[in-house]
Amino acid sequence: MTSTRPYLLRAMHEWMLDNDLTPQLVVDARSDDARIPRQYVKDERIVLNVSPNAVRHLSMGNDRVEFMARFGGTPFQVSVAPVHVLAIIARENGTGMSFPDEEAQAGTASSPPEPDPDGAPPPPAPGKRPSLKVVK
Repeated sequence: MTSTRPYLLRAMHEWMLDNDLTPQLVVDARSDDARIPRQYVKDERIVLNVSPNAVRHLSMGNDRVEFMARFGGTPFQVSVAPVHVLAIIARENGTGMSFPDEEAQAGTASSPPEPDPDGAPPPPAPGKRPSLKVVK
């Protein structure tokens, strides 16, 4: 199944622009395939302003987020995979959306417990409290 992240990025970007906010992407800079200005990376992350007055030729596709921007007056072609975008936030008020680490989740995802052949519900997961349900 395809990731929802690129769709949510586009939707949040559009919503921020409609509300006169400045969208910024928080990108995990540890990826080797991310084309970013490495001299602006801090704590293995970089914050990129993706407002129309800051970038040119913005493309937020399902496979890549790409745009041309200036860093210290020097033009730079930025290209990152949406999976490496950690959040999209508005500079003015911090409103936005953060995303879980999909690669880490893929390795730890577990399937739901198998139902009992008798039709009894599976036992609660360890550490979870049982709950009661009113049946009429």
